[in-house]
Amino acid sequence: MDPDAVKSTLSNLAFGNVMAAAARDYQKEIVAKEKAQAASASHDEVDLDELLDDPELEKLHAERIAALKKEVEKREVLKRQGHGEYREITEGDFLGEVTGSEKVICHFYHREFYRCKIMDKHLKTLAPVYLGTKFIKLDAENAPFFVTKLGIKTLPCVILFKKGIAVDRLVGFQDLGSKDDFSTRALENILKMKGKWYGLHD
Repeated sequence: MDPDAVKSTLSNLAFGNVMAAAARDYQKEIVAKEKAQAASASHDEVDLDELLDDPELEKLHAERIAALKKEVEKREVLKRQGHGEYREITEGDFLGEVTGSEKVICHFYHREFYRCKIMDKHLKTLAPVYLGTKFIKLDAENAPFFVTKLGIKTLPCVILFKKGIAVDRLVGFQDLGSKDDFSTRALENILKMKGKWYGLHD
């Protein structure tokens, strides 16, 4: 018998045994991992069941649901008061509208003025975003009493009211760089700056 052939055969057998042993070890490792995952999953289920029965968690959940319901009710009340939209009012409606909400932004405008139309476009975009503030507009030509009373001399004029009192104003576009092509964001930032005390947020 050729000693090299015997050596080769023995080497092949040894390699085959090593491969078989490695395959068995790999299979054992996979089975162990699957068992560990199954145990972990059942452990997670137990933890989840324990969490579902946790009175503290139930209390937090109930409080969160109550807070969400209260927020929805508050938003509905504000919508019924005319918040969330940009509406035109008459001089006769003015006092009721301005005193009927805590925060009101009123645009005094003239229907023929191009800059008033630009202001309209931006305020219409902001109204649904800031539900806590009522956005209205009033034709200055048809509201001579309040134009005089509030000392409005330049249009557009946006007046910020808090609890029925005029607390600040934006006259023309001078705070907006005196340009017609300002962004809604620029107007929003000016109103926020003017209204730090005012709480223009939502």
